Amino acid sequence: MIIEKAKQVLKIESEAIRSLIDRIDDRFVKTVNLLDKCKGRVVITGIGKSGIIGKKISSTLASIGIPSFFLHAAEAVHGDIGMITKKDMIIAISNSGESKEILNLLPSIKRFNVILVSITGKINSTLAKKSDIVLNVSVKEEACPLGLVPTASTTATLALGDALAVALLDKRGFKKEDFAVFHPGGSLGKKLLIRVKDIMHTGNKIPKLYKTALLKDVIFEISSKKLGITIVVDKEDKVVGIITDGDLRRLLEKKRDIFKTKAEKIMTKNPKIVEKNNLAAKALQIMEKHSISSLIITNENNNPTGIIHLHDILKAGVV
Repeated sequence: MIIEKAKQVLKIESEAIRSLIDRIDDRFVKTVNLLDKCKGRVVITGIGKSGIIGKKISSTLASIGIPSFFLHAAEAVHGDIGMITKKDMIIAISNSGESKEILNLLPSIKRFNVILVSITGKINSTLAKKSDIVLNVSVKEEACPLGLVPTASTTATLALGDALAVALLDKRGFKKEDFAVFHPGGSLGKKLLIRVKDIMHTGNKIPKLYKTALLKDVIFEISSKKLGITIVVDKEDKVVGIITDGDLRRLLEKKRDIFKTKAEKIMTKNPKIVEKNNLAAKALQIMEKHSISSLIITNENNNPTGIIHLHDILKAGVV
């Protein structure tokens, strides 16, 4: 019984969303264009469950770079309506179109002479008649067996809000990098914002020695810089190779008299290099592809200017 009821709810709500497809018309297009051209903020207002959905739509718009905030309809008439400016655009959400708190706002909205878009399930309601554009989210039935609890109607409204945001996102040519700007604290933001130069080791922190250095110096450099590697350079400070602690272990397995061995005899030539302006996520891809844990950063003369380790990327929260 419970499973069947749950399936019925999902069926009703999915049909409510599906019914919106045929209503995507010129009014929807006009709304998207107005959102795109809005010089102020997009103010979403509502009450009750519609208000909760409005908060989510406002949040979604803000996440794609559209200045937006939610205005509680009941609080608005007690002073919060002062947040609205003449450059703003209002989206009022009310399934019935007769919510007293919303209707009480209409005279003030008209005095601001701003665009009013209504999202309602009753296209002949007072709110609809007073709006510049009406987006119809009427549903055949609510998923609630009593037909009282907003379910299918709120789901349809939420879906329409997402459709507006995504259509606007596409119209503006919004990219992942743009999204990251508004989500700097998230993992996606870090992947798309943090660059190699932001977290690489520079200056005296770079493990480096000449190719003629003896093994004891190699061991000291790797140990003191604590990155598990050292860069090998020639007299002109150009990168010629790299030595890892793994190279040292393999050397110990092969030779007994190792302390007179020079760096150039055990180094790996042509080490992997990454450009400092590359994303740290790109550096990680290179490391994973070649099963290595460090990358060298060089300048145009092949002089080492930095080094980045896998642990640096992990600490930065890129993954």
